[in-house]
Amino acid sequence: MKIVDLRCAIIGKSPVVRIVTDEGVSGYSQAETWKPYLKPHILALRDALIGEDPRLVERVMRKIRQRGGFKPWGSAVSVIEMALWDIAGKAANVPVHRLLGGKVRDSVRVYNGAVRFPLAGHRPQDYAADLQKMMQSPEGFTIIKQPIGFHSDMKRAVPDFYYGDPSASPLHGALDRGPITEKGLNHFVDCVAAMKEVAGDRVGLALDCGPGWMLSDAIKLAHRLEPFSLMWVEDLLSGDYTPWVDAGSYRELTRRSTTPVHTGEQIYLRHNFKELIERNAVHVVGPDPADVGGIAELKWIAEFADIHGIMMAPHGTANGLLGLGALVQVCATLPDNFIAFEYTIGDPGWWYDIIEGLPDPIVVDGKIAVSERPGMGVDLIPERARPYLEPDDQDFFD
Repeated sequence: MKIVDLRCAIIGKSPVVRIVTDEGVSGYSQAETWKPYLKPHILALRDALIGEDPRLVERVMRKIRQRGGFKPWGSAVSVIEMALWDIAGKAANVPVHRLLGGKVRDSVRVYNGAVRFPLAGHRPQDYAADLQKMMQSPEGFTIIKQPIGFHSDMKRAVPDFYYGDPSASPLHGALDRGPITEKGLNHFVDCVAAMKEVAGDRVGLALDCGPGWMLSDAIKLAHRLEPFSLMWVEDLLSGDYTPWVDAGSYRELTRRSTTPVHTGEQIYLRHNFKELIERNAVHVVGPDPADVGGIAELKWIAEFADIHGIMMAPHGTANGLLGLGALVQVCATLPDNFIAFEYTIGDPGWWYDIIEGLPDPIVVDGKIAVSERPGMGVDLIPERARPYLEPDDQDFFD
């Protein structure tokens, strides 16, 4: 089997990869919904793939892995890796989890990072009402993550939240950063207290906090949050699109906090998790398979974290329905340090009409059943997807 073409189409808002082989088997994968600009970066890797056997995933990846970088640029390499695994599973007529060593769980826990409702405001009662809606969602989530602080409009909506000037930006994930005010810190904690009053011990509450916090403020916040028994606080110091790790500062925060500290969604490759894990600089790592280099890279990081006593909660909120299939397959194989992965939805909603392979309902009691379909388990339906192709992508399924 040989690769004869690499194609990329923007479907909805997502770059979707198709690797075409000479035996009629194609592999598909999907990048985050807000990265349509990745298309030329993905296609720039085409010549390196032509003529390779897609079932030899690692051999192919060695040719392109050095072309990636921290989020968003590692995505181009990552989506190719996942499409290769999709082909490998289909060619062997087995689900990808069999090729990764086999599943150790029949269903995979998710945490809510994508089922959202408009916030009425940024007062404590607004956050409490929002959490109540998410708890009533039919998915039955057992863990819910709430954007707050620098990872929300709280930094703009709450007067004098921090000693800085928040700036509007056309770029997703633009970094606002600065020292927190006493008023801002108290307001943040009041909002968490209101959510925890609703959640009780019925669901785990995690917070997506930044990045943007100064180390000393992050330590203050972690101390103030200790009574609430949170699942984790995420990306306080770096994360999202920051192209660095800052393991030393994270270690200082982690050793001062009984609240689990989480980071890692923007990091590319295992090498850049090495210091975080070996120094026990965080309690939880959360690589995104669509940014870290793919699903095999994520599995390696999970195993390395496990032997250092660090937990695993992969990111994936905007990876779409093809990305959801990939997350289910790899997370089914992870060691016992796995907590849950971030649930991702179809965006726009018509995505559910152009794919097949997902269970109905998808999430039951906060978990997704592991598919036994060949490949990633989720496939595009070409005749249904064609109407959504851009004019430049009309030959995507040919």
